[in-house]
Amino acid sequence: MWQAISHQLSEVLGRQFKINEREEIQGGDVNQCYCVSDGEQRFFIKLNDKNQLAVFETEAESLRILNEANCVQVPQHFHLGTCRDKSFLILNYLPTKTIDDDAGYKLGQQLAQLHLWGEQVEYGFDFDNYIGLTPQPNKWRRRWYKFFSEQRIEWQLQLCEEKGLHFGDIDTITANVAQRLSNHQPKPSLLHGDLWHGNTALTVSGPIIFDPATYWGDRECDVAMTELFGGFPASFYQGYQSVYPLDEGYQDRKDLYNLYHILNHCNLFGGEYMGQAQHIIAKLMLWEE
Repeated sequence: MWQAISHQLSEVLGRQFKINEREEIQGGDVNQCYCVSDGEQRFFIKLNDKNQLAVFETEAESLRILNEANCVQVPQHFHLGTCRDKSFLILNYLPTKTIDDDAGYKLGQQLAQLHLWGEQVEYGFDFDNYIGLTPQPNKWRRRWYKFFSEQRIEWQLQLCEEKGLHFGDIDTITANVAQRLSNHQPKPSLLHGDLWHGNTALTVSGPIIFDPATYWGDRECDVAMTELFGGFPASFYQGYQSVYPLDEGYQDRKDLYNLYHILNHCNLFGGEYMGQAQHIIAKLMLWEE
């Protein structure tokens, strides 16, 4: 496998690249990750089964679009390939450390600039992609409440049902989500889509975000997820507010948006997240009554 990766990298670089250093990097729940070097140049490699190539294809395209926006640093995609029973994505390698207060403020500003970037009139994306290993549908919709209720909450609830995880009548829950958002029609923003603290870091050239699940949606979805698992400094929110203050009602919508990620965790990791999901769904029903 590593010989095949060396060969393909050599073709991309136009020079011989022989791996003489390889270090596995811990921390990912989905892929095997490595830093490789030939003594001259280092790369970050994400490995998974060959049948997961589509996950890497959509990630590479999402990184390209985020890079095009040029608002916040993302990894640079070098190569996408397969060998025997593996697929892999090759990115530039940057040493990283945890975001500090100064970097948090700057990242908040940069995320706000990303959310202001572009002139999209609908919600969705040009292709379906993945959040983790879960397929994420992105059919274009003009109304935000339809997009989020159907392609985020209803979709995840259906996947949960297939795994024997039941939260109530799917049509009723979906209708409640749609009702809750029926008067909310925000500017479509280009989102990272999976913005928890584990997908951010600090490099010598500033903050970086990675592992996107990109689409055009309500910017509050990104901000809400930063609060879901903690880990973002208070300065991040100060930086964001200094550029693009959040709309009134964000606090009411935050849990609803995070329900999508909690349901996805139920699908990816099992029922240990069911209590959180049930709590938000119960609140949602009370909102409607």
